[in-house]
Amino acid sequence: MADQITGKAPRIRFKAHSEPWADEKIGDVLAEKRRPIVLEDDQRYELITVKRRNEGVVSRGHLFGRDIMVKNYAELKAGDFVISKRQVVHGATGIVPPALDCAIVSNEYLTAVDSERLLTEFLAIVASLPAMRRKFFLSSYGVDIEKLFFDADDWRKRNVMLPDVQEQSRVGQFFRQLDKLLDLHERKHEKLAELKAAMLQKMFPKPGSTAPEVRFRGFSEPWVEKKLKNIGTFNPKEVLPECFEYVDLESVVGTEMVGHRTEMRTTAPSRAQRLARKGDLFFQTVRPYQKNNHLFNLPDENYVFSTGYAQIRPQDDGSFLLSLMQRDEFVRVVLANCTGTSYPAITANALSDIFVLIPSADEQKKIGAYFFNLDKLIARHAAQVCKLQQIKLAFLDKMFI
Repeated sequence: MADQITGKAPRIRFKAHSEPWADEKIGDVLAEKRRPIVLEDDQRYELITVKRRNEGVVSRGHLFGRDIMVKNYAELKAGDFVISKRQVVHGATGIVPPALDCAIVSNEYLTAVDSERLLTEFLAIVASLPAMRRKFFLSSYGVDIEKLFFDADDWRKRNVMLPDVQEQSRVGQFFRQLDKLLDLHERKHEKLAELKAAMLQKMFPKPGSTAPEVRFRGFSEPWVEKKLKNIGTFNPKEVLPECFEYVDLESVVGTEMVGHRTEMRTTAPSRAQRLARKGDLFFQTVRPYQKNNHLFNLPDENYVFSTGYAQIRPQDDGSFLLSLMQRDEFVRVVLANCTGTSYPAITANALSDIFVLIPSADEQKKIGAYFFNLDKLIARHAAQVCKLQQIKLAFLDKMFI
């Protein structure tokens, strides 16, 4: 506890580690490593770059030696810690993954390996923290933030708080496992989003056709063309409650309502006009290419949406209609009917006059249920990703000095 008070130990530690962290000069614990190579004209080499925001080391393609103009390159090994001297103030640091073992870098990158006092995996985590990001900035020079150059000699003279390598190893392993779990949910989320995009193409008719490529069994009738105003009521007028939850244009992201705020009718923004009922669809009429549209499924009768949304009360299945209006093809038609360039917008009347193809009510329900369940699954993984990111940030705050 005394070490925590004096700032020599983090608030959360693994058992069996109680020694205070040491205040070390970076240059004394850093083990830099450069493996110069002679580029052969007919040899194919893989080059790397380090992404900003601590997003890691990635390939930037392959080149033959004869096509690489500057010849002072060095070889990397998996596990090396790499700093981009021109982008470090933007978080361009990372560990070389196994897939990029033997890739090459120019002398505009600083490379380090494990030392007796500092492990590269631990250093990579420290490099992502605000304290080290500040040191990178203070050790850089230049006028334009986009063109600052890293003074490695100055950085080496600065200090960093370190535990012993055994504790460094355990901390590194902990965050490695957390990152694997985070990556797993991110990939699941991406794959589900890709599946949805593909099925939005296959389960709706292509231009010139009246039947989709993929259908549920038992349905074979051609889809019928109708105007949107003939399949739903637009902007129904209702008296607003005295107190309500207001949903503005920033409160819907994708198809999810991510926020709302309490307002009184007498002091609410003038745009608070659309009283929601369960099953109503809200289509963002301003910058519709963002596709921030929401199907209201709460039983509450005190949610009011901004007039930046067109409110549609569907005759049949709202989930089907939401899926239809999320399609790129539909959005392109909407944009063609918008006015304005910086903030394109469509009026409710123009939106209601757009023709769409729709199937029978029963087929609408089947399609709507499919995408409703898929959206729930996507939202679940998105929430898990968000939760894990928050957990990681909390541990980064409490497990380092």
